[in-house]
Amino acid sequence: MASRRFSACVLCQRRAVGKLMCRGMSATAHPQPQVDFLKGEPHRKHPGVTNLKTLRLPEELQMAAQSIIHGAQVTQLLERTRKLTNFLWSRKRAVEDFTLRQKAVSLEKELWEKAMQKRGDIDEQALEDRIRKKVFSELRRTMYHWTPMKYDEELGVVYMAARLAGGYAAVKRALNEIKKRDPSFAPHSLLDFGSGLGTVVWASRSCWGDSLKEMVCVDSSGPMNVLAERLLKGDDERAEPCIKQVYFRQFLPVSPKVQFDLVTAAFTLSELPNGKDREEAAFTLWRKTSSYLVLVENGTKEGHQILMQARDTLLKKQENTVYDFRPASVFAPCSHELVCPKLAHEPVTPCNFQQQYQPLPLPGRNNSQIEKFSYLILRRTEAVEADTKGVEWARLIAPVLRRTRHVHCRVCCPNGQLQHMVVTARKHSRDVYRCARSSDWGDQMPIVQDAEEDVHSDSE
Repeated sequence: MASRRFSACVLCQRRAVGKLMCRGMSATAHPQPQVDFLKGEPHRKHPGVTNLKTLRLPEELQMAAQSIIHGAQVTQLLERTRKLTNFLWSRKRAVEDFTLRQKAVSLEKELWEKAMQKRGDIDEQALEDRIRKKVFSELRRTMYHWTPMKYDEELGVVYMAARLAGGYAAVKRALNEIKKRDPSFAPHSLLDFGSGLGTVVWASRSCWGDSLKEMVCVDSSGPMNVLAERLLKGDDERAEPCIKQVYFRQFLPVSPKVQFDLVTAAFTLSELPNGKDREEAAFTLWRKTSSYLVLVENGTKEGHQILMQARDTLLKKQENTVYDFRPASVFAPCSHELVCPKLAHEPVTPCNFQQQYQPLPLPGRNNSQIEKFSYLILRRTEAVEADTKGVEWARLIAPVLRRTRHVHCRVCCPNGQLQHMVVTARKHSRDVYRCARSSDWGDQMPIVQDAEEDVHSDSE
């Protein structure tokens, strides 16, 4: 009996040794690089996580907005709010003059060719007049008719009901990227171009309220500036503004040498009439930037392409007169400075992100909503190389699909390519796997070099 027990123990020991040897061989066959990219943080809060939970407006801002909206007594407010939201979301850029001329010449040539195919005498002057009228008529019918937005006080209130909470959520999410990844940044001055209702001021205060000492809001709309000031004073003219040192102007500061630590333009470039104006605005804002420039637009193809044009302008072009020679580098969301791969795929889809938020508590709007936006952050210092060797950070450009023992991630990689990664603990290490499960759309995800990859090019 004892010999049987002894034989069984020996057999168990042999099996255990065999398992250990197999594990050792497996580890040798699939070595997993050990890289300390967590920097002491738990996986659910790893350095690439910048997403925020459902955002709510600051209490003072929400109460002031509700007071203004209630006092304005705008007729059919909810219906007008819905229409304005849809209009702003579907808004496109104005057709450039060059494109318009090309289309007109093409139409004119086509109409002349059709007229020449007909036999008989032709009154060329009369025909020319008819063709010109047809060209103008066709252009009016088929080309996008862009008109500038002009806000009076009532439309400003409608805009407040429609966009205050969503705009705040998008800006706060973009600014949180800087706060999370550059904790040493403590801006003293802010310039907000196209400030509207002042949402950037409120979002910036929530991030850097202790350091900000000067905030300049520039908006060409006088009624919008008045509404922004009323929000700061809680809709009480006699009250002191709850955020100090906020100054409103209708024009940018003239001196090119005056710079601000943080410069922003949210939903503003898309309101400029043509590409030349947008390029000049990008250069002007960059001149005003001493550290970070933050641009935010709607998460549409138009919004994304406007931001990519601004990116190309500041990375590839140079002004005739330069006052600050520190170059521009991309901070977020791009993980590279190559051509955006989203623009190279057909059909073209925007690079956008989303943030959940609680809207203003108006009748019929109690559930949380999602703001879909695109953003671009450039910084004045040269790109800083990662302080941890062997790891790169890719941007998650779609929702993460979590499955049993593996995670599907669609990412934009530092090499400028879109990839679909299937992350597992065996192939990518336990730390990378757990980080992938804890990440979501818009976060950065670590890619450890030399790990066995299971990826393929994303033909999105």
